[in-house]
Amino acid sequence: MILSRRHLSLAAGMAAAVALTAGALIASTAEASPAAPASVGALAPGFTGTNSNGESVSLADFAGKTVVLEWTNDGCPFVKKHYADPPLNMQSLQKSASADDIVWLSVISSRPGSQGHVSPEEANALTTSRGAAPAHVILDESGDIGRLFGAKTTPHMYIVTPEGTLVYDGAIDSVPSARVDDIAKAENYVSAALADVGAGKPVATPSTKPYGCAVKY
Repeated sequence: MILSRRHLSLAAGMAAAVALTAGALIASTAEASPAAPASVGALAPGFTGTNSNGESVSLADFAGKTVVLEWTNDGCPFVKKHYADPPLNMQSLQKSASADDIVWLSVISSRPGSQGHVSPEEANALTTSRGAAPAHVILDESGDIGRLFGAKTTPHMYIVTPEGTLVYDGAIDSVPSARVDDIAKAENYVSAALADVGAGKPVATPSTKPYGCAVKY
């Protein structure tokens, strides 16, 4: 069958429309797909959250400073271990960081109704009662910030350099237990990594396997 020029023109137009539609669908899917979790050696993903005082907090606010991110859940035995009195392990790290002008962000990604989910008032009461000293407690009940970093456990620790590079991702220390007595036996990966960053050296142990309770997304 011989097609007229009009038929050929219509066919070409339909093919172009199909191709454009397919391309738009592919582009839309790509834009909708979640970004890969943060990776050591790359720039840390930017985020904006709300802290326990109702203030907006962005990672970009702390450009030029070292930042520690601590995923936490006050009901988790592994978190309780590091906040226990004594030895006040997490509190000591937070206060030492603050003294060195390091920004410490505690992040709560527990969904509403799950273990560790707290109101802003409860979060502040916990900070006071435990003698904790984070710069901010960020309430991430949607889990968006946690997923952005790929946070798996409480605690799960990250360190970002003043230039914005993620240089540590993993456990707080080398003994994955909920026993307070094990803190003294463990190598503290976070304090070691902060010492390396402060000395201008590459972090000797940039990635470890985090341990604790699963983040309650």
